[in-house]
Amino acid sequence: MTNDWARYHCQIALPGFGEAAQQRLQQASVLIVGMGGLGCPTALYLTSAGVGTIGIADFDTVSEGNLHRQVLFGPDDTGSNKAAVACRKLKKQNPAVEFVPYEQRITTKNVLEIMTEYDMVVDCTDNFETRYLLNDAAVISGKPLVYGAIYQFEGQVAIWNVALDSGDRSPNYRDLYPKVNAAQIPNCTQGGVIPTLAGIIGCLQANEVIKYITQTGNLLAGKLLVFDAQTLQSRVVKIGTLTKTSITTLPVSGEEVPDIDQSELKEIMVSGDVQLIDVRTREERQAHHIGGKHIPLHELENNFHEVDPAKTNVFYCASGKRSAEAVKIATRALPDIKVMSLKGGLNEWLDENG
Repeated sequence: MTNDWARYHCQIALPGFGEAAQQRLQQASVLIVGMGGLGCPTALYLTSAGVGTIGIADFDTVSEGNLHRQVLFGPDDTGSNKAAVACRKLKKQNPAVEFVPYEQRITTKNVLEIMTEYDMVVDCTDNFETRYLLNDAAVISGKPLVYGAIYQFEGQVAIWNVALDSGDRSPNYRDLYPKVNAAQIPNCTQGGVIPTLAGIIGCLQANEVIKYITQTGNLLAGKLLVFDAQTLQSRVVKIGTLTKTSITTLPVSGEEVPDIDQSELKEIMVSGDVQLIDVRTREERQAHHIGGKHIPLHELENNFHEVDPAKTNVFYCASGKRSAEAVKIATRALPDIKVMSLKGGLNEWLDENG
């Protein structure tokens, strides 16, 4: 990366920043996992600030329901991989930055290898399984991790696993939330989120990254910032100075979800031995569907009687993410029932079938 001081003049002029801080940004590498409502603004501002290398990981594709909060994407991007689209667009914004797309799912099998290439990680994901995986991998790898989360009108930001002068590490996600029952907490698609909140929290995540790399300001290490978009009030909750957890292995993976592709589903639908279950919201269901029962994901645990033990039950959603979660929930409760997730969801189904 060249020293384009004219582009970065305003930040270089900041007290305590200067050319040395800009050079640290240009030499840094940051991995952003999740290119949704949080990942888009985080990536935009780290690109604008001149971070040298930015890795972007997301296996999901753009859907129309993403567009109100995922500001990098437009209608023409629907159906395309988020990581690939983001890297292409961000490269135009700042050609001097190197972008590395990861279009595969981050799992226990690849997370440590991918993290090795980066100085720090930004968690912009929207599910607890990946959140714990990234946290544990960051601790094992000795990498700081900037955390962000949003739901309805509230957002959270923190930076985990920062190396201290004593040789110890600051708290991580498991110090705050040792264990969460993800099935009891709806995601943004189910519970809703105001789009501006995604921008605010994503920008705060980028701000923590910039502070860490340039060694300026006070980090949210050992602290959690909670922001309310309705009242515009924020508070900082102190977690502690040092981590009290010992993490030496990655969490047991629940990623091996049985799925079925479009052609396989069509074949077994002919036999009549399959039951489709739509786990999307009512609004999504009203817009379009491919039949079957409708059980929104957050209502699944109270409606297991709708799952037919004599048939192959295929859960479906927009992209396959929520249906995969539905399979995990159903499998835990009904281990003898055959359940599968529609691979690629309705996005791929509509692409192939119109």
